[in-house]
Amino acid sequence: MPTVGLFNKEGQKVGDIELSDKVFGVEINKYAVHQVVVALLANKRQGTQSALTRAEVSGGGIKPWRQKGTGRARQGSTRSPQWTHGGVVFAPKPRSYRTSVPKSMRKVAMLSALTSKVVENEIIVLESLELSAPKTKDIVNMLKAFEAKKTLIIVAKSDENVYKSARNIENVSIIPVNNINVYDILKYENFIITKEAVSKIEEVYA
Repeated sequence: MPTVGLFNKEGQKVGDIELSDKVFGVEINKYAVHQVVVALLANKRQGTQSALTRAEVSGGGIKPWRQKGTGRARQGSTRSPQWTHGGVVFAPKPRSYRTSVPKSMRKVAMLSALTSKVVENEIIVLESLELSAPKTKDIVNMLKAFEAKKTLIIVAKSDENVYKSARNIENVSIIPVNNINVYDILKYENFIITKEAVSKIEEVYA
């Protein structure tokens, strides 16, 4: 079982915690991680872009000049793609970019992402993270104690005080454990997670 340090929010080590081999000690599958990240990013696309083709642009019904004898290239319409205000060649139209990934692959990718944080020593387990009131300075001081900059903070459940304290800090994101995804885990350099959130992850994935 991988063992990592257990810290308080002041950055002081208070002990060690053993993590499940089935969650934080698996073989990293880069292919599964790639497939899931590509699908996540594709599914975020709105697919609402649209442009007009030459058939949809208004005007241009008359031939601009006669076919022969002018010395200029022949033209059939002022709404052809080469004309200003003309239509777009292969114009983009609204479409869905949604792709699906098997549930088993999503699980493999999640375990691989969590394991990578342990392997790269980027995981910090907190004894708890509770604030009596929203105070950004408390979160800033905690990040300074861990020398963490681009950080993802995982809590066991939504906490308004913690969320409001962290939402205005640049390159810091805080999400409840039931909303974690592979892309966010890999996007941030530091991975701070509460002890209770670790237990919930192991309960679901172990």
